[in-house]
Amino acid sequence: MTSIVVVGANWGDEGKGRIVDFLAENASASIRFQGGNNAGHTVVNDFGTFKLHQLPSGIFNPNCLAVLGPGMVISPAALSEEINEVKAANIDVKLSISDRATLCLPLHALEDTLEEQRLGDAAYGSTRQGIAPAYGDRVMKKGILVGWLKQPEVLQQRIQFLLDWKLPQLKALYPDCEFNQTAEEMTNWLLEVTAPWRQFICNVTEPLKALQKEKANLVFEAQLGAGRDLVYGEYPWTTSSNVTAAYAGIGSGLPALYPERVVAVAKSFSSSVGTGTLVTAMEHQDNFRESANEYGAVTGRPRDMGFFDAVATRNGVELQAATEIALTKIDCLSGMTDLKICVAYEGQHPENPIWPQTASLTPVYEQMQSWSEDISGCRTFDSLPIAAQNYVTRIEELMGVPVSMVSVGPEREQMIIR
Repeated sequence: MTSIVVVGANWGDEGKGRIVDFLAENASASIRFQGGNNAGHTVVNDFGTFKLHQLPSGIFNPNCLAVLGPGMVISPAALSEEINEVKAANIDVKLSISDRATLCLPLHALEDTLEEQRLGDAAYGSTRQGIAPAYGDRVMKKGILVGWLKQPEVLQQRIQFLLDWKLPQLKALYPDCEFNQTAEEMTNWLLEVTAPWRQFICNVTEPLKALQKEKANLVFEAQLGAGRDLVYGEYPWTTSSNVTAAYAGIGSGLPALYPERVVAVAKSFSSSVGTGTLVTAMEHQDNFRESANEYGAVTGRPRDMGFFDAVATRNGVELQAATEIALTKIDCLSGMTDLKICVAYEGQHPENPIWPQTASLTPVYEQMQSWSEDISGCRTFDSLPIAAQNYVTRIEELMGVPVSMVSVGPEREQMIIR
């Protein structure tokens, strides 16, 4: 048995979906352990191109159990739509959905939107899907658990409890807030919209423990990256959950998990969407963004583009306790004449790379030799141009852990294993 945790070393959008899809070919379960539908994992394989938001990226293996763990916040209508989309592609998903996960309701999305509007220029850059309010309600012991979908009377009682507490606050803080659904109406809507997957709600610990007993391979999938972790990321421009490998067991339903491998996925350049500071931002980045297709999978927002930041990425690799690195999208660097790596920061507090917004920092670059060849057809490390090989090995030296996988394109076969 091997338990592999796939996490992000940067700010998200590193290509974790394609790594999970690749690793899940030999897995018995693919598990999402936190987050919701506020980010997307793009997967390209023989079935087509998919942007998955809540389903784990291992669903394309027909023998792989797809687990939505207790650490997630689940948007019910969006999950039903996502299931229908993959079924339309003739993909039969074996689902197991945690009864301890939290529902992310339309009311949460409304609250998220109203708060971003109130903040104006100081907004957090939320995708406005309701993720932060849903997690906040869970912490305040007002959350609506997925398991209550199987107990309609309890579900309606808990929704009424939530509305009695939340609506007076919303109407006081946001005078334009309009929400007129009753607890009964919300309950009926939830029962209708969750019908496609309600039968799969269970204590996910049980099937996972059974697979462990059979010594099956398990793949755990995080959303976003270390720079967005609620505790260790660039607070307050973070997500609302823990995205580090240390949370994989708790968020999946196996609190005593000891993974054999932690794969930190890092992009071969830097990109970030939403609020925050990208220290290595390129002066001219529009053409590169277009060629690399760097737009948010949920909102379509253009990502800020930068050179590879070894300081931030090393910090992410250490936060994730990574045993190895999967380096993605190196094919996008072909033809880039100005190729360099940020190896240090200068300025205020350069020793603390997770606070770039509150310090004045200047990147210190190391110039790298570029290459012009199309490398998307390379299948071995030695077949890469020498300059590309040197780029990978230099990143490996700076990270202190091996680069075990190098992606030269989105397809499964475009993965070089070292």
